[in-house]
Amino acid sequence: MSSAPQNRTTRTPRTGQLDAKPVPATQNIGFMLLPDFALMSYASAIEPLRAANLLAGQPIYKVLNYSAAGGNVLSSSGTMVPTTPLSQAPTSLHTLFICAGGHPSQWQAPGMLGNLRKLARWGVRMGGISSGAYVLAAAGLLGQRQFTIHWEHAPALIEAFPDLEPQRARFVIDGDRITCGGGVAPLDMMHAMIAENLGADFATRVSDWYLHTQVGQSGGPQRASLAERYNVHHSGLLRVLEKMETTIEDPKTRDEMARFARLSTRQLDRLFDQHLGKSFLETYRQVRLEHARKLLTQSALTISEIAFATGFSNSSHFSRSYKDAYGVKPSEARGL
Repeated sequence: MSSAPQNRTTRTPRTGQLDAKPVPATQNIGFMLLPDFALMSYASAIEPLRAANLLAGQPIYKVLNYSAAGGNVLSSSGTMVPTTPLSQAPTSLHTLFICAGGHPSQWQAPGMLGNLRKLARWGVRMGGISSGAYVLAAAGLLGQRQFTIHWEHAPALIEAFPDLEPQRARFVIDGDRITCGGGVAPLDMMHAMIAENLGADFATRVSDWYLHTQVGQSGGPQRASLAERYNVHHSGLLRVLEKMETTIEDPKTRDEMARFARLSTRQLDRLFDQHLGKSFLETYRQVRLEHARKLLTQSALTISEIAFATGFSNSSHFSRSYKDAYGVKPSEARGL
């Protein structure tokens, strides 16, 4: 919920000249911090707000930190951030971002989801940073909305909420929902948010303050391309690798993949050997097991459910394959 703009003139640090454009009233921007939240993502979100205040010469944004119960919250790198209980968040909040890390067991706390739903009913714009969209989904706040989440957490969200589909984007703004994949993507998201409030020229000045000269677009990729990740440039092999990543639950046979790529099975085998040094089956199994590893640490699915979600016929076969690859059983990996 935005406050009504007020006509103000400000003296800017860059030129010392008066800026004749009206400057909106202060927006209260809240950050709901969950234990082990990613410090880089949080800093990338709050620092542009600080710079905006500095360059405007007045408090355009006020940052407020919250947690489920209040007190100090430990970040992923061990930094403590003091917070206020979420239940005390005021109706004057303009936006609340949920900043979460990679431990699903800590994504929910007593009363937290109810408080988020209450804030949304009040008209507070709700946002998610890194895996924060998972919390919004758990609160039922992403229905019929476009959103994104860090690529590492997307499998857990899709398994837990099969009716939701995150976008493969750096950030997504859909009305009163605003989400980003974390890392340095909040710099891009905040550029868009500041531009929305104060104009593109001012947002560019804020980005320049952090040497952020290449501002990413909303739909930009979160990860390097397949070609970069696998160091492969053969179009047929890239088609097969992409198909592998999208058919984890229902693996395709070697013959099916060869037909899909318009290759013979001998050509397919030769491409995997020459470019990856692994066979078709070894590569496919690795893709599926890496997916399983994410589900083990980030979802509440049982080991049997994870086995089926990654294309294994039963949990015993899955457990043997997982231990061969990583040296520990799936049940042991979940406890690490």
